[in-house]
Amino acid sequence: MRDERFIAVHRGGPLTLERHRLLAMWSAECADHVLSLFTSHKPTDHRPQAAIDAARAWSHGEITVGTARTAAVAAHAAAREVDSDAARYAARAAGHAVATAHMADHAPGAAMYALKAVRAATGSEEAMAEEHKWQLACLPEEIGELVVSTFEQKFAFLGL
Repeated sequence: MRDERFIAVHRGGPLTLERHRLLAMWSAECADHVLSLFTSHKPTDHRPQAAIDAARAWSHGEITVGTARTAAVAAHAAAREVDSDAARYAARAAGHAVATAHMADHAPGAAMYALKAVRAATGSEEAMAEEHKWQLACLPEEIGELVVSTFEQKFAFLGL
């Protein structure tokens, strides 16, 4: 069941376009922060970077949701084509970041996959916890409670 707080106003929910765009921008920052874990394995595959760029562009009203969805599909395809867990999770973070344009509840998924990428790359729970602190420090106040409560509800398995 979807968390109604992530349903956009134009679909009958409480999420304003401003907050929706903040979610997409923040999730793009989370994905971008771990993108090197993908590019170090596939330096010529630009699909995850393009997805992050598309998430930012949608946040600024520069592209349509349909264009964003296409970028999300491409980033997830890139994730399926890489043989490193860290790289795969980094590409999935990018895919979820841009998919936030279509459904806002993908935003926490982008952050969660970024955390999984760090843990896979380092084998360190401490590094993952530090990444989570960084994510929270970048979190706009207007969406802070929404994101933090979602992590507490859905991603407790990460141990944060």
